[in-house]
Amino acid sequence: MNCPYCRKKSFVKLSFHNIEASKCGECHGIWFDKDHLRQAKDDTDQWLVWLDVDLWKDKDKYKVNASQKQCPVCDKPLYEIKYGDSNVKVDICDTCQGSWLDKGEFNKIIDYLQHTSDTRSINEYLKASLKEAGHIVTGPEAVSAEAKDFVTVFKLLQYKLLEQHPILIDIILNLPFTK
Repeated sequence: MNCPYCRKKSFVKLSFHNIEASKCGECHGIWFDKDHLRQAKDDTDQWLVWLDVDLWKDKDKYKVNASQKQCPVCDKPLYEIKYGDSNVKVDICDTCQGSWLDKGEFNKIIDYLQHTSDTRSINEYLKASLKEAGHIVTGPEAVSAEAKDFVTVFKLLQYKLLEQHPILIDIILNLPFTK
């Protein structure tokens, strides 16, 4: 396999957040096979499991640019897209659905997702809770994974509600069945 960035055969297999990835020994970029980027993201921060950016769904929403990089797996041209609303540009292969991140881009994605999670409103968490509840039945992942996503976003909704309305803590603590 040739590195998409420096085009050298310098890949090293490594365990990266409990998935197998390939890292270039020269430029330190990382190749993720299909769905491994999401799995690595989920393993990095338990509160981010519900925040998924599907790089292949709704491609019309994304601005896709041709890249000079070639897929290390199938040797097809990679396409550059923005990761959600972030400024991180991910190179993806439309054929094998692998993803290439240049050095440091994985951490930028995590920072973006953490910021996104921190700045969501109560209304956005409520909508996300309902969406994740629906995913338990119709979601793209296994039922157990979708249930975990729902529980996570629902907990975040509760935390956000208590953070913005601290009087609720006093009310809850003074309920007869909490004593």
